[in-house]
Amino acid sequence: MRHVIVVDLGFGDCGKGTVVDFLCATREVHTVVRFNGGAQAAHTVVLPDGRKHTFAQFGAGSLRPGVRTHLSRFMVVDPLSLVAEADHLIALGVHDVWRRLSVDRAALISTPYHREANRAKELARGVGRHGSCGMGVGETMAYALQYPDDAPRAGDCASPAVLRRKLALLRHRLGVAGPPVEECLPAYEGFAATARLVDGFTPEGPCVFEGAQGVLLDEWHGFHPYTTWSTTTFANAEELLGGAPAYRLGVLRTVTTRHGAGPLPTEDASLGITDPNNPANAWQGPFRVGHFDAPLHRYALAACGGVDGLALTHLDLGVRAMCRSYAADPLRVGPPGDLPRQEAMTRALSAVEPVYAQVTDWVDAVESSLGAPVVLESWGPTAADKVLKSPLSRTKPEPQPAV
Repeated sequence: MRHVIVVDLGFGDCGKGTVVDFLCATREVHTVVRFNGGAQAAHTVVLPDGRKHTFAQFGAGSLRPGVRTHLSRFMVVDPLSLVAEADHLIALGVHDVWRRLSVDRAALISTPYHREANRAKELARGVGRHGSCGMGVGETMAYALQYPDDAPRAGDCASPAVLRRKLALLRHRLGVAGPPVEECLPAYEGFAATARLVDGFTPEGPCVFEGAQGVLLDEWHGFHPYTTWSTTTFANAEELLGGAPAYRLGVLRTVTTRHGAGPLPTEDASLGITDPNNPANAWQGPFRVGHFDAPLHRYALAACGGVDGLALTHLDLGVRAMCRSYAADPLRVGPPGDLPRQEAMTRALSAVEPVYAQVTDWVDAVESSLGAPVVLESWGPTAADKVLKSPLSRTKPEPQPAV
């Protein structure tokens, strides 16, 4: 297929970045397109020569010469942290990283004011915290829903008078301190002068669409209230493609993990698995690990309308058990937007009884449990540690959205 869409079928952290890097290293890829989320992404890529970068906003193919990044209108762009990320990539030798970047003018921008409001709300929840990343992405989305005409967008950075007005309104309405608006303006103006701002997106060559977070955190199908303010399925990428075909690649790891609060039915501290790329932090909370949870991942497949193939990562962990089913399974995909229904399902997950089975062949176990082929195996962090088992081409009719 000309285009590939990479989506995480867990709670995030399944290895999307390393899969995107592999695709960019082994295929002709013109642009990596970010189609959801914001600067809270943490997609770690390691090159065989030891260079390492954790991608937040730039596409995870940026360490490959010539591969471009497009931040679409579905992204929440943080221009200030984007500058810091660019500096690290330049230090790694990617000197043309800004020339390879385009940003949709319609993309929302997150600011220090969103971040302060986000953190204040999360702290106010006390023991009921949701596990926010503390980056202000959710607050940016919430503000834009409430004040769509006043929400700062990437294109506003090129119009100081417009941006000044929007930032002042934002700061006042959110009731936060933060830096004075006049101190922020030069940074945003510098971003507008450096990044290439565009209207819309038209693929100029083969693209990899890089998702953020995971389907089990989806704003409509995730387990409320432990969800993101973002559509984490294939939907945004397919809308950007406007009907052009794309290979739908779902990413999973051989254990099921999540950061912070929320359901994780197979959690097992005795596994003793840690992830140096996902340490505990003050906002998300601890990094939690459980056995591979096939019912959860079957639910994710149903919620996103199925996949053409799976990328299975962390095959080197050596885990030998998986949850194939629950004694009673409460997971059913419902209509988008029915948050009370999703919240009831969250409560039901806390009482499920996982049924475990031993695994001798992970590829066979995952394929038989999920009904989808494993086309890419990953045994380590670099592109050299991956094996493409079959071409990325459709062998069945195009998946239809779940009802």
